[in-house]
Amino acid sequence: MNKAGSGSNHDYPFGLFERFGIELEYMIVHRDTLDILPVCDKVLYHVSGTFTNEVMPEGHSGAAAWSNELALHVLEFKTLAPAQTIDNLDIIFRREVARALEILETMQGLLMPTAMHPWMNPNNEFIIWPHGDREIYETFDSIFSCKGHGWSNLQSMHINLPFRNDVEFCRLHGAVRLILPLITALTASSPLIEGKYSGLHDTRMDVYRTNCSIIPSLTGMIIPEPVYGISDYHENILNKIYQDIKPFPGSSIISEEWVNARGAIARFDRGTIEIRTADLQECPSADLACAELIIEILKAIIFNENISAADMNSIDTETLYMILMDIIKNGEKSVITSTAYLDILNMPGKQHTAEEILWTFFNRYISEASLYRNTIKTILNHGSLSTRIKKAAGPEPEKGKIYSVYNDLCTCLGKGELFLP
Repeated sequence: MNKAGSGSNHDYPFGLFERFGIELEYMIVHRDTLDILPVCDKVLYHVSGTFTNEVMPEGHSGAAAWSNELALHVLEFKTLAPAQTIDNLDIIFRREVARALEILETMQGLLMPTAMHPWMNPNNEFIIWPHGDREIYETFDSIFSCKGHGWSNLQSMHINLPFRNDVEFCRLHGAVRLILPLITALTASSPLIEGKYSGLHDTRMDVYRTNCSIIPSLTGMIIPEPVYGISDYHENILNKIYQDIKPFPGSSIISEEWVNARGAIARFDRGTIEIRTADLQECPSADLACAELIIEILKAIIFNENISAADMNSIDTETLYMILMDIIKNGEKSVITSTAYLDILNMPGKQHTAEEILWTFFNRYISEASLYRNTIKTILNHGSLSTRIKKAAGPEPEKGKIYSVYNDLCTCLGKGELFLP
């Protein structure tokens, strides 16, 4: 791979939408109590015979890998290599979930979906990953104190999308920053924290946006700043981050591009942009359905010759941040009134709800042939998973009711079904 930023036509191996990378993070919980169960290392040991950070279960096709995260109760499944299509990726992830559930049954465990554990107290229950790469995690902990929801209680779907060169990077980055708020409207699944409603639809995004507040440049405003090339990204985002973390002990260990905590980050080591704002859903088919809609919206914006990268960047970060914050609070019912934003999305009128925009995009861009069309339609008909959780749990749920709802969500994961209260 040639040096990033040269702007040639062959800097990276894959162009726009030629490959896809998906990562899904799940909580490990006790099957009887649904309390967190910090045994990710034992699960990976069961597969590989060693305490390792990543494994590919024996006998599988090689399409997916399992890995750890910072918290010992989180297990991640991910595409081992970039996939040529997202069609049927849900089947691959369902297979991995089923295999992990078989192993966890011997440990009295389950996998729990959604973006946050509904009653976990991270101050008492968080255990940091103690094996390989622990120096990285311990450095994060020493700087940011990871015993907080914004580090130890948040699960998401990451979508990695490639770019071949400087021009493609600019268009992809510009389009991604435009739709980050809408991703939250589509995927919010975290209305509860420590056993009660937070008053938000997407509590994960709210705790995530402040977890690096001691060094504000790491997260910025969640929405990435406009950039005008790969070198511009290095100069105005990454280099500032590296400079700001330099005074902290151990900073050299984490002075890498992945320390950037914005809602979408450039991964020049992969030649991709990684989208991080999607809350985890109740089963892989729901996650991949959301990914399909997100990808098709991005295609429509990027391949629209009437929208330049400069047009995309003309929507300032503050405007997008305010839209995001309202969606974090109100979910798909959030009312968007920025005419500049609506205009660039080709949404005529002075205001639209996020829900209306998502429906419009569904009707415009999701074809009858899409394998995920019916799942996307069901999600839009019934509302975000956060909306459905609140409907099932009721206005002031007690612990028993919350347990019942999340037990049903665990069942949905095991069966590969949508949660429809």
